[in-house]
Amino acid sequence: MAKDGIDTPEDLPQSMKRRSFLGVTGLGLASGILGLGASLQMTSTRALAQGGALEGKDGLDLLNDRPVNAQTPAHLLDDAITPIDRHFVRNNGVVPDDTSAEGWMLTVDGLVDQPMELSIDDLRDQFEVVTMALALECGGNGRAMFDPPASGNQWTYGAIACSEWTGVRLRDVLEAAGVHESVVYTGHYGADGHLSGDPERSPLSRGVPIDKAMTDNVLIAFEMNGEPLHPLNGAPLRLVVPGWPGSCSQKWLTRIELRDQKHDGTKMAAPSYSVPSYPVAPGTDVPLEDFETIHAMPVKSLITHPQDGADVGSEFEVRGHAWAGDRTVQKMEVSSDHGESWQEADLDDPVNDGAWQNWRTTVTVPQSGYYEIWARATDSEGVMQPFAIKWNPKGYLNNSFHKVAVQAEAA
Repeated sequence: MAKDGIDTPEDLPQSMKRRSFLGVTGLGLASGILGLGASLQMTSTRALAQGGALEGKDGLDLLNDRPVNAQTPAHLLDDAITPIDRHFVRNNGVVPDDTSAEGWMLTVDGLVDQPMELSIDDLRDQFEVVTMALALECGGNGRAMFDPPASGNQWTYGAIACSEWTGVRLRDVLEAAGVHESVVYTGHYGADGHLSGDPERSPLSRGVPIDKAMTDNVLIAFEMNGEPLHPLNGAPLRLVVPGWPGSCSQKWLTRIELRDQKHDGTKMAAPSYSVPSYPVAPGTDVPLEDFETIHAMPVKSLITHPQDGADVGSEFEVRGHAWAGDRTVQKMEVSSDHGESWQEADLDDPVNDGAWQNWRTTVTVPQSGYYEIWARATDSEGVMQPFAIKWNPKGYLNNSFHKVAVQAEAA
């Protein structure tokens, strides 16, 4: 329970039963819809539409309505580039009342030679505008599979997306401001409101080490798939920090501060976006000083076809995506016999640094019946997705195999 008596997703008790690996759909939808009405702290233009759907989103499963969080079923992520209406939503606070680009300003300050105030037009005019396909994943993606359960939004597989983002490189803007030698971290600030309604409180203010901020694929973005950002995805301006927890990609971006210490904004401290620095037994109460902040996300893959529960023939295509934090994926494999044997899939190179990689293969089964298709990826350093992962108190970094069930009918 938060100090002001208002539950946030990270504070809520785990009231949902643990889901199995297979057949998970509609998580939290009923409870989310029940929360609609006067208690929903969102503006009318960003509110949930009738029937529990999200305005401008198609087919997402609502996990929480305060703040709004929704995941995309795996089969709706089949596109190489995720459409705007199928990009997941992960919010920590209340969407700003005004998300129009007109009049929006970004401050760059802290340990810089020249503090800057930049409009979106200034960003377009003064810096190189680039478009990149960049994968974003919530650090808690896969939390629903932890046992004992972890509190927070019960993401299964759908807090991942790879859209095309247009903007300017964060590095270029910071270099224009002049980075002091003492800088070690960035601090990010957004215009979203705290759930309590207290204007002095921030729902989220995270940052990244300066070395990460200065990489080529970290963007200050103002377009998504060639269109203005969706309000639920950070319109009109946001950071996109691929390969790291999505919380680093501050939405409704208003300020970037350069600091000579690790940023200490909201949800930078343990246990938020942190894991124990040593293996712990499931259910262990870990001292806060024994946590370490999550940086790059681990290697992972997703099956987007066939859909879980599908009817197939004896020969069928299996396809999906794979990604690996700051690394690339070098190998993709699938199994149809519970891991007794594996076959290598065709794997595309990323279209640019920070994009997920598409893969596909044809699976043939020996007879009619029930099969589970398992997928595993291996990254460029030889690290392979595990069958199961170490438990941690907040349910982060679940990169265990994705599995779908099919019913095969031989010809």
